[in-house]
Amino acid sequence: MNPRRLLALPLLAALLTGCGIRATEVPTDFGGAPSRVPCSLTEPNLTAQSSGGVPVQVFLLCGSSLVTVDRSVRVPDGTPDAKRRVMVAQGLLDQLAQSPSPSEKDAGYTTYVHGGMSVSGPRPRDPEDTLRLSTSPDQLTAYALGQIVCTLSDSTAAEGDGSVILGGPGHEPLRRYECTDDVRARPGTTEPPSSEVTAG
Repeated sequence: MNPRRLLALPLLAALLTGCGIRATEVPTDFGGAPSRVPCSLTEPNLTAQSSGGVPVQVFLLCGSSLVTVDRSVRVPDGTPDAKRRVMVAQGLLDQLAQSPSPSEKDAGYTTYVHGGMSVSGPRPRDPEDTLRLSTSPDQLTAYALGQIVCTLSDSTAAEGDGSVILGGPGHEPLRRYECTDDVRARPGTTEPPSSEVTAG
């Protein structure tokens, strides 16, 4: 074969390739369907809206933080203030102990407060806004204590100053607990700050 023809073949192949349209790989794997944004509820809590009662908010754990969700508690009209505070506190504890709704679970909400806990009002020498839990606060996990303190301190069951006086069923000193930004942001590693309360 003529050497010139041999040299022309690669050049011809290059020209043909340059004039043609090359195949382009287009990504076809776009991943799964968009998921729900963590800690974001796309629809209101219909159970809380339809159950009537007093609108309240409780703190549930979502991700690593405490986040409020809407709830309601039932308190009969005309209930005296002292008894009303205890009834609201008990209703809040019951709501904290309930399993989150399906939509809340999908968004990542959970609770560390166990059911069966009760609350009572002050003893004779306790400050009038004292709430005594059937489980001593120092026996609760950091998550559960943070949920309870932040929920109660932000409700009509407390003085409304961001703190709540809690005690247990025994004779251990009462303590005033505060719900701070650090507690809401890191409830697992930051316990609510507290100070001892002197009985009257």
